[in-house]
Amino acid sequence: MNRLPRRAALLAAAVTALMPLGAAQAQAKEVRIAHVYSKSGPLEAYGKQTHTGLMMGLEYATGGTMTVAGKKLVVIEKDDQGKPDVGKSRLAAAYEDDRADLAVGPTSSSVALALLPVAEEMGKLLIVEPAVADSITGEKWNPFIFRTGRNSSQDAIASAVALDKAGTTIATLAQDYAFGRDGVKAFREALKTAKLVHEEYLPTTTTDFTAGAQRLIDKLKGQPGRKVIYILWAGAGNPFKIADLDLKRHGIEIATGGNILPAMTAYKQFPGMEGAAYYYFGMPKNPVNEWLVANHYKQFKAPPDMFHAGGMSAGIAIVEALKKTGGDARTAKLQAAMKGMKFMTPKGEMFFRPQDHQAMQSMFHFRIKVDPAFEWGVPELVREIKPSEMNVPIRNGK
Repeated sequence: MNRLPRRAALLAAAVTALMPLGAAQAQAKEVRIAHVYSKSGPLEAYGKQTHTGLMMGLEYATGGTMTVAGKKLVVIEKDDQGKPDVGKSRLAAAYEDDRADLAVGPTSSSVALALLPVAEEMGKLLIVEPAVADSITGEKWNPFIFRTGRNSSQDAIASAVALDKAGTTIATLAQDYAFGRDGVKAFREALKTAKLVHEEYLPTTTTDFTAGAQRLIDKLKGQPGRKVIYILWAGAGNPFKIADLDLKRHGIEIATGGNILPAMTAYKQFPGMEGAAYYYFGMPKNPVNEWLVANHYKQFKAPPDMFHAGGMSAGIAIVEALKKTGGDARTAKLQAAMKGMKFMTPKGEMFFRPQDHQAMQSMFHFRIKVDPAFEWGVPELVREIKPSEMNVPIRNGK
């Protein structure tokens, strides 16, 4: 399975044969990295943060030289527009036409699932960041896929730390696509004590949450004990509008995971709300995060956000792998270097689990505090949840 597929090998030989000598020599002195992400579309904000973080990660890990073992790192941007068919064609073009050695992305889980077989067919690595669906490193996985981003199980298991308590009844509100359904499935499986009574799925384009919220209320309002609506949402739309239906009258709370800072302005109306976050710039205490925070403030006059941290993690992983191979970007060399590889990120140490190449990483249990100095609800750290505390399932059958 780790051999370069015949089509990719023949293509590489043909491209090299047709290439002028000078171009071939120039390529030998480069490592070409394609970044396929939502430069436009519903997840544009996430995608742009990831790209900024990726470039900062490459800068940090190379000490500002953007070279490894004398080879220049060249980043090629490809906009998937949040569409699976577009992403698939852009990744194929990056591998074939742009001669990318490896790729990073995409933003959307649906796009990611379309990209996985392209990487396998072309025999090139795809480092998935930040798409979350479990199936990416689960049943749809192949050996050319590594993921620095967290998966739905890591999100869900961490959220269960805050919510899985005796006497708690939960209903979920999520988007009706891979991210939402995989996320709720993992959350459901992670619950050991609390009772899950309803799963509400709404289209990603939803702006009026009234009908869905009423179904959630009807399922929860007669339940004894603590009652919680767990929201799992990404991109456009504001599901926190359900609070306008006076949930407090029914004794219903809202819980959720972390998000980008603009989306967390809605959190200010929920002081004390608990959940688990992938990243918030004030939580991790390590030199990599200190560098990210300081340099992001310096360049953009604002703190880094969660997808900046993810992009940076992907950039660092690429450089660390290339350091191990002496700059050799051939797929088999990178696969061998990255399997089980440990590397430092803004979140702390990560490592690629050998069985499915999922990056095992810490998550952060938070409680929302309202601070007038910030436009968003501030997630105060309750505690860091270490990888060893999360029994993240291996879902690829290995």
